[in-house]
Amino acid sequence: MAAARAGEEELGSHNDCLVQLSNPNIATMKEDILYHLNLSTGTHDFPAMFGDVKFVCVGGSPTRMKSFIKYIGAELGLDRPGMDYPNICAGTDRYAMYKVGPVLSISHGMGVPSISIMLHELIKLLHHARCSDVTVFRIGTSGGIGLEPGSVVITRQALDACFKPQFEQIVLGKPVVRSTDLDEQLVLELMQCSVELSEFPTVVGNTMCTLDFYEGQARLDGALCSYTEKDKQAYLQAAYAAGVRNIEMESLAFAAMCRACGLRAAVVCVAYLDRLQGDQISSPHDLLAEYQQRPQRLVSHFIKKRLGKARVPS
Repeated sequence: MAAARAGEEELGSHNDCLVQLSNPNIATMKEDILYHLNLSTGTHDFPAMFGDVKFVCVGGSPTRMKSFIKYIGAELGLDRPGMDYPNICAGTDRYAMYKVGPVLSISHGMGVPSISIMLHELIKLLHHARCSDVTVFRIGTSGGIGLEPGSVVITRQALDACFKPQFEQIVLGKPVVRSTDLDEQLVLELMQCSVELSEFPTVVGNTMCTLDFYEGQARLDGALCSYTEKDKQAYLQAAYAAGVRNIEMESLAFAAMCRACGLRAAVVCVAYLDRLQGDQISSPHDLLAEYQQRPQRLVSHFIKKRLGKARVPS
């Protein structure tokens, strides 16, 4: 069955800087309930709440995203002693959302299904708020391939488990394929920010997104395993040859959905370990906590630079 190629056609239809939707049905709805975010256009003033948002940072953990909003608030000079950052989605335990100035921080859970639900509602939120010129970042953790633990990967393309730069989804019983290319200029700008920081190793590479943490990522330590160490190494080496430098579980949906709605987007993840050397994380907790902050520091530098608040070496 031939798959519909959706990515290129949808991207070309968005010509202005406002956040657009690829769904004409939304315009006919009297009220749009963003159920999993506990928000509704009927009861919340989206432009007043979110109209100034220019940067959205998403990551798996609610705790991590609250930590990030505190960090970026301090970096932007918006944090005050005793300042609290309430969870905007407090009426639900699905996701957590925080805001400071022009920055929105929201958790997406683990895996493509979880992040895709959040993104549908987040993109509608940005549309209803009439946000413009928005840049979206996924910041998180991953398994590296051929990288020193603690290295940060800026994603060029999100690839599926067969190393194809596409996100295939079944819609009405038929496969729909969307492109997962990310903004090339944004990748270059982030790499330049890393050079300016000079704090940790950073590479540009492809990111493989899988639908499973264990067998889908060729681990040998899951409850099920039908292959050998030799098979695993051959697969990971093939991934490396395809330009893959890290593995995670959300980038396909993230790249495809942001691209389809005309949003400038990037994926910035730190590698906790080199999967060619093993499957289980052995670094101490305090070191992992420092690794986890590296994508936050890089994206924070980008945001500060964009807002004219960063110190850039001459």
